[in-house]
Amino acid sequence: MNDVTDLPPGVRVSTEYPELTRRFFETHGIEADIRLSYGATEAKVPDIVDCIVDGTETGRALRAGGLKIVNEVLVSYTALVANPAAVADPEKRHAMEQIKTLLDGVMEARGKVLVKLNVSSTDRDGVIAILPAMKAPTVSQLFGDRGYAIETVVSKDTINTLIPALKDAGATDIIEVALAKIVH
Repeated sequence: MNDVTDLPPGVRVSTEYPELTRRFFETHGIEADIRLSYGATEAKVPDIVDCIVDGTETGRALRAGGLKIVNEVLVSYTALVANPAAVADPEKRHAMEQIKTLLDGVMEARGKVLVKLNVSSTDRDGVIAILPAMKAPTVSQLFGDRGYAIETVVSKDTINTLIPALKDAGATDIIEVALAKIVH
């Protein structure tokens, strides 16, 4: 199956968006039995339904479940919307800017992780040389002249090759931490 038009009449569809799904199938001239789902929509194929309409950012979880995306029903995005009168009020505008700061921080943190590690004095410069950073890594001396603690934010898609390289360069006690927000 390569397109929604390949689905047979009476196809059983599970979704958390029944009206959107109904309109989509009507637009394509397909008679569909649309069933409201209350979560775990992808788990209903093939025993309960023939296909699903679900929200996904990348489709990775659907593919991991053996499903194939055959059409996009809707492309969405997030928007912060404000009443012009509220924007004109300095106090309300400031509150909106604070909310936007938090939302931007979440978006900035997507795809990034914090990496923390320890390193000896002799290996410090070699580790820093291979360590990417937003500006520069944070370097703190460990108690009792036992080396340095280093931390920085790196791209999540490089962490699995970066950690072994850091270990090879002399880093120890390497920790990867998920991030919720990054605010500049």
